[in-house]
Amino acid sequence: MISQLHRTFRALAYPGFRIYAGGQLLGTLAFWLQTTAVSWLVLELSGNSGTALGWTLALQFGPYLLFGLQGGKIADGFDKRRVLLLCSLGSAAVTAGLAAVVLTGHIELWMVYVGMFAFGSVSVVEGPARQAFFSELVDREALPNAVGLGSAIFNMSRIAGPALAGLLIAVTSTGAVIAVCAVIFLGPALSCAVLLRRSLTNPVRRDTAAGGIRDALRYTAARPDIIAVLLCSLLVSGFTFNFALTLSMLARTEFETGADSYGLLLTSLAVGALAGALASGRRSTRPSLNTMLASSALLGVGTLLVGFAPSLWSAMVLLAPTGFAMVFYAQAANQRVQMGVRADFRGRVLSLYMLVFLGSTAVFAPIVGVFMEVYGARAGLWLGGLVGIATPAALALAKRAQLKRRAALTIAALDGPQTEAAMTGARALP
Repeated sequence: MISQLHRTFRALAYPGFRIYAGGQLLGTLAFWLQTTAVSWLVLELSGNSGTALGWTLALQFGPYLLFGLQGGKIADGFDKRRVLLLCSLGSAAVTAGLAAVVLTGHIELWMVYVGMFAFGSVSVVEGPARQAFFSELVDREALPNAVGLGSAIFNMSRIAGPALAGLLIAVTSTGAVIAVCAVIFLGPALSCAVLLRRSLTNPVRRDTAAGGIRDALRYTAARPDIIAVLLCSLLVSGFTFNFALTLSMLARTEFETGADSYGLLLTSLAVGALAGALASGRRSTRPSLNTMLASSALLGVGTLLVGFAPSLWSAMVLLAPTGFAMVFYAQAANQRVQMGVRADFRGRVLSLYMLVFLGSTAVFAPIVGVFMEVYGARAGLWLGGLVGIATPAALALAKRAQLKRRAALTIAALDGPQTEAAMTGARALP
């Protein structure tokens, strides 16, 4: 039992990781409080418009499409502690500005759009730096656990944040909740300020003159294992990871409930997500492609079933295993990137991964929003579920076809010489 606990939480043995984890717990709690409050605010301002909510998510994650790779270049070129400190202060400032216009009664929908775009612009820099920083806080053998515990922290906040936000909105207002978020966002800044006075376990050599984006793209293009992660993330994240959109519409239009029930739906999803994060954190090696594809398919099945849930409580029951599959898949994809690239490329390749993983929301969330307005909230979940099943199935078939082709070329090579081009085309997805 003790050895199992050590395996699950071994990254906490590193003092720097403990300090960083404390700050991230506060930062992610603020994020989920804000996400819930802003989603509800948009529905209030727009008259329950799924399209408006979709555009809110698109503008929040749109900056990843515009300059996501620049965030990775910054993460590779500068001290991540300083980058993260400045980003935390930026998030707090943006959130405080949004809270001010809500509390004074001057809020309009376009202001929310501007605020979410500004918040997303800060996240473009913060995201790659936060993900890549794990490798500097712990040794390589503890990296999967650090990434898994980072996800567990995120999902602990996902459990507490929506439920707490729903309660606070019911007894106060969306503006008050957003104002609280602005204060809590200072937590990560404080932890990074402390870490600036400490030495890192595994510091990475930085060179502000190096770290070209083209070099990172060429490096990634030569890695079919990373390309497979990017292709899967593009579609699964774009169509399936829209629970802030689909569940808020489900609660408000299908179950005809309030913000507290929406918070309960997100909390149920997060309970399973926390379990998935802890399970994935027990890994000590890089997860296989099959692990990533299987968990994606299970996520699709769960999302599809939630779309058929007849009541709020049945949806909550189904969301727990769906949340488990969601994070188990996301962690497998993240760890395949984290543990599969060189340290000096990690920030830039992670920014490319996040561009696809989060930037796809900017492209597909408005489509899902319009789809729900036309066909209903459940249709958005059905669409996400079908994409979550079809995408890994297609990649698995592609891998199988390439393996057969490689085997055929290998057999043919025994009978005669093969051209270099033919052998190059036989590479399979690892």
